Amino acid sequence: MSYLSEVIKRALSASTRIVPLVRAGLIAGVVVAAASYPIAAVGGLSAKAGANAVAALPSDLIIPPLAQTTYVYASDGKTLLTEFYQEDRTYTQIANMSPFIQEAIVASEDSRFYDHNGVDLRGVARAFVANDQAGGVSQGASTLTMQYVRNALRDGADSPEAALEATEQTDARKIREMKLALELERKMTKTQILEGYLNVAYFGHRAYGIYAAAETYFSTTPDKLTLPEAAMIAGLVQAPTTYDPTGSDKAAALSRRNYVIDRMTSLGYIAPAAAKTEEAQPIKLKLSTPPNDCVSVSKAHNDWGFFCDDFKTWWLAQPAFGKTTTDRLDSLEQGGWKIVTSIDPNIQAGAENAVLKRESKNSKFALGEVMIQPGTGRVKAMAINRTYSLDQSHNHQNSDALKRRKGVKGNYPNTVAPLDGGGDLPGYQAGSTFKIFTMLAALDMGYTLNMSYYAPMQYRSIYISASANCGGEHWCPSNAGASDTGEQNMWSGFGKSVNTYWVQVEQKIGAANAVKMAEATGVKFRTPVDQRLATPAHANGWGAFTLGVASTTPMDIANVFATVAAEGMYCEPLPVMSITGPDGKPAMMNSGGKQVEVAAPRCHRVFSKDVARAATDAARCVTGYGAARGGCGGAGTASQIYGVVGRPIAGKTGTTDQNRTAWFSAFTPQLAASAFVADPDSAQDIAGAGQHPKPMATVGESMYKAMKGQPVEHFTPPSNAMLGAAHPHKLSVPKIGS
Repeated sequence: MSYLSEVIKRALSASTRIVPLVRAGLIAGVVVAAASYPIAAVGGLSAKAGANAVAALPSDLIIPPLAQTTYVYASDGKTLLTEFYQEDRTYTQIANMSPFIQEAIVASEDSRFYDHNGVDLRGVARAFVANDQAGGVSQGASTLTMQYVRNALRDGADSPEAALEATEQTDARKIREMKLALELERKMTKTQILEGYLNVAYFGHRAYGIYAAAETYFSTTPDKLTLPEAAMIAGLVQAPTTYDPTGSDKAAALSRRNYVIDRMTSLGYIAPAAAKTEEAQPIKLKLSTPPNDCVSVSKAHNDWGFFCDDFKTWWLAQPAFGKTTTDRLDSLEQGGWKIVTSIDPNIQAGAENAVLKRESKNSKFALGEVMIQPGTGRVKAMAINRTYSLDQSHNHQNSDALKRRKGVKGNYPNTVAPLDGGGDLPGYQAGSTFKIFTMLAALDMGYTLNMSYYAPMQYRSIYISASANCGGEHWCPSNAGASDTGEQNMWSGFGKSVNTYWVQVEQKIGAANAVKMAEATGVKFRTPVDQRLATPAHANGWGAFTLGVASTTPMDIANVFATVAAEGMYCEPLPVMSITGPDGKPAMMNSGGKQVEVAAPRCHRVFSKDVARAATDAARCVTGYGAARGGCGGAGTASQIYGVVGRPIAGKTGTTDQNRTAWFSAFTPQLAASAFVADPDSAQDIAGAGQHPKPMATVGESMYKAMKGQPVEHFTPPSNAMLGAAHPHKLSVPKIGS
């Protein structure tokens, strides 16, 4: 045994006199260096040099905020959608921890925790002697306080190098830990340190902190941990992989657990008889794997994955959570937020059932629906006949021949593509749905519901088209049937969806104004062709716009009709109801120089209440509910819907050429919905006339279920100013491109 070993051994009996010297920085450097350096290397290290080195180290420990798990719930605030985390951790106060885990961790890691002042000189000396005899590191000497310091330095590192420096086996690290531990014990109580340690420690299986450990291994909470459960968890800290109770060597986990129970007995925490009883019991796990991200949404609610994806996309676009997308993702995965989303479990279930009743997940045609609350923009449901999954290895063939030759699988039954909207997919042509923009623009410009035109079967428009179909270079749209021929106004023209009427209205107001109205109500043009045609230089020549040749999504369209239902108040589609931080305070953002909640509706007026009421009166003709201030001129294109829903409802149908897509959108004062059917893989694939009723039936059924038990609210009729005189308009041709 070396001379220095003998000195350390003698120091064991004089620790009370050594502690002040350590605090003064006169001996810590020598003691720690001796614990790992060869004796020859220590010989030239004087006590004064060691003291100077220690004194030069920082003495203030900055404990960074812990990365915590974010929990995402449905609108009831109870049903868990998923969690987001990099380190699964939920901070837990020590008052909410079982006494067993507090005692077990002390017994396992630092039995003199309540006796030392951050650095246990007896432990350091014992470790030195053991390591010197072994010729290497065979025993550690870190106290719980020192381990807490080490974890704080690691978690607060701003670079990989700094994180490595905080955990590497060097004298410099050990000395720094000792000094910071001594300072920390002056500023924090033992209870505070123990609480902090139990929230920062790693217990294996991606479980950081006692809350995650209790949930992962026993599907319980820290306050309910039993003695054997606490002992097993405490035993993991030293070597989570070696003592993993789910691993191949279960005997090691059992032996380690029983060792901790023995240590608890030695410290007087439990009686020997109780210890003997518990040690005879096997480890009884009740494992759970906390979900992480949208792909982990439970199988029971797999359809919620698409909404979850929409929420995540929305979050990553919010400057309140960071300057960059990476910063915002870090906030989501580390911020410990409690997020109550807008998805309503009952409304979602009704919508998904209505979809799957009419279109199988194994169909190449996607049938989807989005439902939005007017006046808030909150998304209540996103249904689609698809399974939310990254695994597309067993998907069907792609219906697009070119993609099929390239080996690209079809999007069904599995996909994570945002087919309902909320992402960057262009969407689908919405057909006559777009007549709503022409009507709103006309009403907003001062035209009235009695704006009348004779609508022929085919109409030679002013718009120039490369695919002119009536001679010359002009575009000549036609009606769906001969019964639409005749004098029409906004009530009858919208109710029966008369193409040649609305093209004349569009010519009167200028197509650019219809395009602007679409943009004002939230429609985004995502294809290069649509984006070019929507520019001021081309918009007035986009005659086919009113017949819905632009691509859009049910998310956009549902919100358009929600804007009408909210009497002209446009609200951004919003997937959240509340966002609360670990401190219990709501997430805030700057809006117009004021601090407002991030989860608050973001609304502004885009047209007057009377314009909205007039448009609604015409849209009532579609559903069979009937207009309040005019005649519908015959049955609407979805006249059965009022009978299905059984309350005031308005809406609009939409089909494209050759029935490639079919749409139906509807709204009550409390809820708006839009459904479509199309082939997402091939825009040229014809859905066919047989698919036309499916969006209508889907919306009818889901609206009935969503509104069941809700109070019946009525639409407010438009004022006399919105009616106008019943006489035909002479065509006033706007200058193309103006």
